[in-house]
Amino acid sequence: MKARSNNFVIFVTIIISLMLTIMPMPIGADAFRPNWALLVIAYWSLALPNRVNVIFAWLVGFIIDVLLGSVLGINAFATALVVYVIVNNFQKIRNFSLWQQSLIIGLLTALYHLIIFWIQRFILDVDFSISYLKPVITTAVIWPVVFLLLRKVRRQLQVR
Repeated sequence: MKARSNNFVIFVTIIISLMLTIMPMPIGADAFRPNWALLVIAYWSLALPNRVNVIFAWLVGFIIDVLLGSVLGINAFATALVVYVIVNNFQKIRNFSLWQQSLIIGLLTALYHLIIFWIQRFILDVDFSISYLKPVITTAVIWPVVFLLLRKVRRQLQVR
């Protein structure tokens, strides 16, 4: 029963992040929307790399593709690649301070957006715009809040 409730906590946080991903925002603020699902997946893959892995990240990315109506597989591939980097380096990343983790999350979010751009450029022939990288700033800035909030949830609900 304990393991089931632990998985439930992870799924609830993912569902909340997906809801924040598709929640309407003002047009000016929408360009700066943080990558909520990527933040939550990054946290859980740092905290529990044996349970939240590349396959789980690919599934969440695929759900993002469906919710946003993008070409299937683009977000799935980018999310899986970012989580692959995190899971392979989780012990190093855990030892960094929170602001250093924010920089790493910012770099990984930039990688995420550049991968999406490159694939879209190949498939749809889109042009690069600096607006592709605007969410990188907000995602890196909000990482400490998400990290501390999810760590508190994980500790209070004893998710292991």
